[in-house]
Amino acid sequence: MKKPTLKLAWQITYAHMIAYFLAGLFALLAVNYRDLYATASLSLLMRPIDDPVVALGPALQVARGLVLALAIIPLRRAFFEDDRGYLKLGLAVLAFSLLSTIGPTPGSLDGYIYTTIPAGYQLLGYPEALLYTALFVGILKLAHKFDGKKLVLVLPILLVCLILLMSAAGYFMA
Repeated sequence: MKKPTLKLAWQITYAHMIAYFLAGLFALLAVNYRDLYATASLSLLMRPIDDPVVALGPALQVARGLVLALAIIPLRRAFFEDDRGYLKLGLAVLAFSLLSTIGPTPGSLDGYIYTTIPAGYQLLGYPEALLYTALFVGILKLAHKFDGKKLVLVLPILLVCLILLMSAAGYFMA
């Protein structure tokens, strides 16, 4: 069954924003990004977490969610109409956003080859990436499973609004 394109774009965008926010919050607390980004290896690459732009980051994920939607929608049959589609989607997200990026980002295969960032630092992003991917795919699966239910219509709107408000508040407070 085909989903209308705008509805699917909204689902992909809110799934990304919610998953990104929760995985980022986990990493902030569990990996201690404040201290990690202050190290010599990462301070030239990453902004400190109290930078106003970093606080605005979750709100700006609307754009990234739309980019993901543009990439995923043409492949919706493979991901949403196949028995193993969600697994395929998760593997594609990990492959393209973590392991096989265009540039030498930390944690990517090129990151290990071309950067001087120690391997231990590069590995620290994996739990966040794995959690993000599981949340992203899980939220999309729930959205499709409970499609049309009032909670699935209202809850994402509330969560996205909350993320936008907290992000804006963090930006103006920083």
